[in-house]
Amino acid sequence: MLVEELKLTPKRKEICERLGFKNTADILSYYPLRYDMFERTHYADFRPGAQVCFIGELVSYPSTFRKGHLTTSRFRVLYEDEILNVTIFNRPWIRNMDMNQLITVIGRYEGNNKVTATNYYGGDVIGSIIPYYPLKEGINQNEIKKLIQLVFDKCDDELNDTIPEELIRRHHLIDYRTAITNIHKPLNRNIMAQSISRLKYEEFLRFYLALDILKDSNTASVKKTKEFSNEDIDRLIGSFGFSFTEDQNKAIDDILRDLRSEKLMYRLVQGEVGSGKTAVAMVALYANYLASYQGALMAPTEILARQHYDSLKKQLEPFGVRVGVLYSAMDGENEVKRKLRDNEIDIIVGTHALFSEDVEYSKLGLVIADEQHRFGVKQRQALKDKGEDCDFILMSATPIPRTLASSIYGDMDVSTIATMPEGRKGCKTYLIRKNSIIDILDEVKGKLAEGRQIYVIAAAIEKSDSYKAKDVNGLYEALKDELKPYRVELMHGKLSSDEKERIMKGFSNNEIQVLISTTVVEVGVNVKNATMMIIYDADRFGLSQLHQLRGRIQRGSHEGICYLLTSSNDESVMNRLNVLCKTNDGFAISYEDLKLRGPGDILGTRQSGIPAFVLGNLIEDTKFIDAARNDAREIAMNKDNEDYRNYYERIGKLTNKNYIG
Repeated sequence: MLVEELKLTPKRKEICERLGFKNTADILSYYPLRYDMFERTHYADFRPGAQVCFIGELVSYPSTFRKGHLTTSRFRVLYEDEILNVTIFNRPWIRNMDMNQLITVIGRYEGNNKVTATNYYGGDVIGSIIPYYPLKEGINQNEIKKLIQLVFDKCDDELNDTIPEELIRRHHLIDYRTAITNIHKPLNRNIMAQSISRLKYEEFLRFYLALDILKDSNTASVKKTKEFSNEDIDRLIGSFGFSFTEDQNKAIDDILRDLRSEKLMYRLVQGEVGSGKTAVAMVALYANYLASYQGALMAPTEILARQHYDSLKKQLEPFGVRVGVLYSAMDGENEVKRKLRDNEIDIIVGTHALFSEDVEYSKLGLVIADEQHRFGVKQRQALKDKGEDCDFILMSATPIPRTLASSIYGDMDVSTIATMPEGRKGCKTYLIRKNSIIDILDEVKGKLAEGRQIYVIAAAIEKSDSYKAKDVNGLYEALKDELKPYRVELMHGKLSSDEKERIMKGFSNNEIQVLISTTVVEVGVNVKNATMMIIYDADRFGLSQLHQLRGRIQRGSHEGICYLLTSSNDESVMNRLNVLCKTNDGFAISYEDLKLRGPGDILGTRQSGIPAFVLGNLIEDTKFIDAARNDAREIAMNKDNEDYRNYYERIGKLTNKNYIG
């Protein structure tokens, strides 16, 4: 049922709008963030510093006083023949309680009959489990609970099971009505745990079945095979001037087999920063060219598009390949579009401009999206749809273990490049617990004196009162004189295309020795002489992003040095950043990032139509994952079975209306 059909009050309509509720299913799946579980602590078991929970009689009126933004209330409670002195902060309304009223207190015992309360409830709630929901400003817990109860009252017919009965019996699952009721209003710990397990399993089942449906759809189309000779491919590979790694050769074999197949290719090529994915992409584009098709390589930034263009032009033009580049507002844009349409360009490199409505291809056969998490699915599909027999490759430098890759990218085939090319020296990373360059200034000047170049990374472009972080403009003003006679420049996303291109060209040619930048340099920028990176406010970045950034200083034969600066005193932040100091293994780092932040943050917006996880965790819930993955495959393979058909069609419609015939 849609939210509009509930006939809500204006206040409840506003809540639904602010929390993104489109229908009653959204409301029911707005699960509690945590629960308060009230189990009595007897006075004899009170220990200083320990958490306690008790029900007592209020024997003094609460006194309340305010200091600044802090309100302090104090009162006394009779519990098991003892008078306890209770202090609670920022609960001024407690003064409205009546003398001799029963009150449940949760807090920390300080000793000497003193308790610092974290919460309280009027009446006896011992034995209860009270849910707490994530909130936004202006919305309180009671309003959320009343809205959820309204859905229970009005939508009883929506609380029936949709999972096939065979799977409910197989895994001894409780029914959906019991599960959804007891996750919001649990009777006890046991039924709450069963409810969470049931709903986690259902999330994973929907997810993996949606992936199966997507994969079948993506590869179901029959295409003409692409024909080319292995001798021509070998000649190109031999022209690179270095030996490909075993993993690169395996990825190339996977791609060439897909190109020759009658099924459309839909493949992820994932690999470490600097592992040689671009060389693999060149071979794929060349094979596609030999089969008389056009190819497109889509990059997330103009800087990277220009870099790819220069690399492809240098490597492939001697083999007769015509390479072009296209991005918004470039000189000669219309002429490039004409050449594409008239088949005068064999391989085009560009940004989002490649899938503009007015861009036409003569015979597009292969699309490669670099750093795929920067692009939305609709954008990638818009480019893919411009060709008839169009194979598709996504390239990612955020590598994750194969088992997780098959979970997150289950609708794709996966090629992994784990080994690094010979001669790469890697990078040493050091954590400095100060958001200042002062302690490493001598090392910085020493590196510049050696003729090396340096990246300085900031999280912000301009100084802001609301965003307390070092900014590129402020750092530029502070360092340009300090580091004389070396040339310092700054770069960020607000600069024009021409300015960014001029600066990167100057940095590439060593005309600029220190580049102060935002994360615009994170992806793909290749300056082998840059061997030091200083990252301010490192605690504001994810591990995978930091690993990507430091990948800029391990492109050549000299060892890179990365300094992570932070003024944070949070030990959890220190532990997280120390992961980077201990390892250069991108797979291990992204795994830690997945544990800390979840796949949504690491990989960007999930593909349209695929259900997201609310309760499920790809790292922790392996038993649910294994069962759901196998069951989803069983449903897909037996979709004509009466018990499975309805569920398959229901998930298919949720995933994409066109995927179910």
